[in-house]
Amino acid sequence: MKTLKLAVIGKDVSKSESPKIHNFIAEKLGNKISYERISIPENEFENRLDNLINGLDGFNVTIPYKLSIIPHLNSIEGDAQTFGAVNTVLTGERKGYNTDGMGFMLMLEVEGVEVKGKTFLVLGAGGAGRSVAKKLSDGGAEVFIYNRSYAKAKAVADEFGGVTALQTLENKTYYAIINATGIGMHETVGVSPVGRELLSMCEVAVDLIYVPWVSKFLEIAAGLGKKTVNGEQMLFYQAYYSQCIYFGKSADLNEAKTLYTQYQEKI
Repeated sequence: MKTLKLAVIGKDVSKSESPKIHNFIAEKLGNKISYERISIPENEFENRLDNLINGLDGFNVTIPYKLSIIPHLNSIEGDAQTFGAVNTVLTGERKGYNTDGMGFMLMLEVEGVEVKGKTFLVLGAGGAGRSVAKKLSDGGAEVFIYNRSYAKAKAVADEFGGVTALQTLENKTYYAIINATGIGMHETVGVSPVGRELLSMCEVAVDLIYVPWVSKFLEIAAGLGKKTVNGEQMLFYQAYYSQCIYFGKSADLNEAKTLYTQYQEKI
């Protein structure tokens, strides 16, 4: 079996757990891979991309390149087409996919977070925020989305039914608040995108950030007695779905759940 050369690319992936997760999944599924982290400054992205596409069999895409990768691809498939954001690339065919939404929804299912008939506030209208808003809306939730740039939030709301863009954040009741921004990691560690008052009015706080393990956002929510969900499970499940794409394998939900349980036991 050929060893696939894979990587995760983003502005700063120095702390990414993707190599550890992908190597674990590959070992369990009998796949052979090499997997590296490649951090790319925004001013170098355009110049370096062709070399990466030519030098790798596939790669995962994270902040802030999930949208800017699209013009460099021949086609985008499935959820990537729906969301207008890509997190998985097959380089040979220059095809883009998105497994974020599937990973997110499986995480909610495993954690017992309800979707249908519930109200959600999504913070952030980038690649992850778009994916999350669409999946929640499709699952029967009432979704509100807020972004520092109202135009970005409105673009998501205009594109997807069941999503309402907010110009300002008011303290009102939501079932769950999802942090799909980068606030709380890297240079913003110790910062929460929203304060105690708003978090006190929700039942569930979900942070797509997984480093640090307990972000300020989740720390505040936990201190208020709220159910909290860290984004590592989403990362694991989207990695599982990505690896299925790399190797042309059909995804199996029970297999994904079992693998995550084994991964948790290992770490």
